[in-house]
Amino acid sequence: MARHKVLYGFHAVTARIRHDASTVEDVYYDATRKDRRMTEFLQAAKDAGVRLIAADETRLWGLARTERHQGVVARAGDMPLAQNLAELLDGISGSPLILVLDGVTDPHNLGACLRVADAAGAHAVIAPRDRAVGLNATAAKVASGAADTVPYITVTNLARALRELKDAGVWVVGTAGDAEKSVYDTELDGPVALVLGAEGEGMRRLTRDTCDVVMHIPMAGTVESLNVSVASGVCLFEAVRQRAVKK
Repeated sequence: MARHKVLYGFHAVTARIRHDASTVEDVYYDATRKDRRMTEFLQAAKDAGVRLIAADETRLWGLARTERHQGVVARAGDMPLAQNLAELLDGISGSPLILVLDGVTDPHNLGACLRVADAAGAHAVIAPRDRAVGLNATAAKVASGAADTVPYITVTNLARALRELKDAGVWVVGTAGDAEKSVYDTELDGPVALVLGAEGEGMRRLTRDTCDVVMHIPMAGTVESLNVSVASGVCLFEAVRQRAVKK
């Protein structure tokens, strides 16, 4: 397998093995760990036919580039997910549900957003190429396997991509604290792309101007904004709720 990416941590590696073990080239593990979690993980990997390689801390750190690998690091090939907007739209069956992130540069936030998107059944996460974090090992670990199931598509021009979504019949809904409409008063039961900006800064002006409508999440406390992954969960699951009611 010539091309591979690094996954680390029990959640991320186990999720990839369960989803498609054939894409896992090998798994390096800390042979000094004899606890139940490691024992069960190694047995599951063996049952899936994954090659296991005992490694010391130096080797594990060299692969993961972090001490938070939990003694498990895998090299794996890419999953067959949509690579661009055209592939995504061609491959969606049913009503699209898409999360768009404008200005999210923290890999932990991206990983959490991917995890939320997977849980809500979203078809993809879209972000601008020049103002977004890449799908690195940290983001994949935080995503707990969702990086292998939810396409993460970066585009050169986000406003143009949003217009392409609109041309395809997708309702583009932005989020902003000063919007008049609440998320609970906005129709989200059809084909929809939910656009969220970075915490504090929000969406860029051009992004906001391209949206069909802008809504806010009601805040009853003293904080001014939510973490982008939490806000994504609120919006995505409100769309899921409305879709369930509509059926």
